[in-house]
Amino acid sequence: MIRVLVVHDEELLRSALVQLLRSDGTLEVSSLSPRAGLPEPDVLPTDVCVVDGECLHGPGEAEGASFRARCGERLVVLATPSRPGVLRRAFDGGALGLVDKNAPAQRLITAVHTVAAGERFLDTTLTVALLEGAEMPLTSRELSVLSLAAQGAPMAEIAACLHLSRGTIRNYMATAIRKVGARNRVDAIRILQNAGWT
Repeated sequence: MIRVLVVHDEELLRSALVQLLRSDGTLEVSSLSPRAGLPEPDVLPTDVCVVDGECLHGPGEAEGASFRARCGERLVVLATPSRPGVLRRAFDGGALGLVDKNAPAQRLITAVHTVAAGERFLDTTLTVALLEGAEMPLTSRELSVLSLAAQGAPMAEIAACLHLSRGTIRNYMATAIRKVGARNRVDAIRILQNAGWT
């Protein structure tokens, strides 16, 4: 038996994924909400962890690291080609499996078996988006500035948080806006959020 843990924010989708995976008699499936926190590995041992890509947070955030700590590299991430940032974070974070959310149901079962065997599974519909995700135009500092702005932080708060001057923050903001081809800060934030980078 392959022990699978399904992690998804939305209960209806989480239970649907559990039922789908249980249709394969070789899979023992449990689930939890990422808001519930992850139990210690010995409390809920798993061979493969299936995680919605939207549950993995950006660089430096702890939740994605928690999934990898619990599941090792046996992580299958559900994503879409329209969010290359999510794909890139999952891939860079060591996920062995990447499955398109629009794929046929059997593809997820195949991915779980492949990853359980220690092999990589990359859905063909995600390959171009994954390559596009490698082309993130912003530096980590520019991304930090825009991420804080996306949370509603004013320029002074961003400067204090990053220990930089307001002028430096304005320069980072202007450079980031130019690099993503945005008209203004709000447009730049929208572009990054749509791509899954923030």
